[in-house]
Amino acid sequence: MSRALRAVLRVVWPALGTAVFVAAHLLHQPLFEMLGLGVPGRPVFVLSGGAAYFSAAWLGGRLVGLALERTGSRRRRVPKLLPELVSAALFLTAGIATVMLVVGQSLSGALAGSGLVIAVLGFALRNTLADVFSGIAVGIEAPYRIGDWVAIDDQTNGRVIEIGWRTTRLSTRDDTYVILPNSQIARQKLVNYSAPNRTYRTRVQVVLDHGIPVLDAKVLLAEAAARAGIIVAMPAPDVRVASYDVDGIRYHVRFWVPSFADDVDCRDAVFTQIDTALRESGLPLPVGGLRVLAAQPETEARAAAAS
Repeated sequence: MSRALRAVLRVVWPALGTAVFVAAHLLHQPLFEMLGLGVPGRPVFVLSGGAAYFSAAWLGGRLVGLALERTGSRRRRVPKLLPELVSAALFLTAGIATVMLVVGQSLSGALAGSGLVIAVLGFALRNTLADVFSGIAVGIEAPYRIGDWVAIDDQTNGRVIEIGWRTTRLSTRDDTYVILPNSQIARQKLVNYSAPNRTYRTRVQVVLDHGIPVLDAKVLLAEAAARAGIIVAMPAPDVRVASYDVDGIRYHVRFWVPSFADDVDCRDAVFTQIDTALRESGLPLPVGGLRVLAAQPETEARAAAAS
């Protein structure tokens, strides 16, 4: 069975039910007279109207679900809860409209009244709804997935362990549990260290004495970093001159780490090998002593703003 045929079959019964009950609600009086059943009572009016509302909600939910499936992809599937939320909202509206029919409101009055009730509820729950819709946006755009290491606004780092429709939960390196509202994440800068690949390049800074030739320093630092077995072997580490300062020449030692979970261990291993190489070489150190400064990972290509 083709995908198009399955889509048609999914909306046939909701569409048929909607058409039948809408017609019954609008034409129930002439139909009763034509069939010789007399004047229809109010229960017929209410039942046909309620059935029309719920059939329309059923049809609307199916159509929205099909539309979302067409916009999704294999890698970024539309979250299952999104069409369910839309269907729930439609059925809630149908229920409110039916109740107002029961208490004596007209069709237009029922729709207007249900819209007013929903508006009041929406205002009262605006913060919760903001978190929910931000969670839906996260589910659709998929800027991160379960297991990804992320940084939120350069302040909170952790591995994603749960993505809810109100909050996202992270587990930090210190085994602490961080719960962030989705609306807060949507307003801040997000860096995903696990996408598009788990490996990424980072760097450390080392200040060496002016008396050490730059070429010699580059070779020494690159070879020392390469001996750190935990880092990614290829691409090989490289060294760049960052600045020529009063207390020495500042070098950026750049290397690739297998994942953000290994970032701290990789830095430790690189620092250890650099320290060993400098002490064994007997090269002069800066006047103030060796200064090794941690630098932020190079994440220009990974930064993404949530909107």
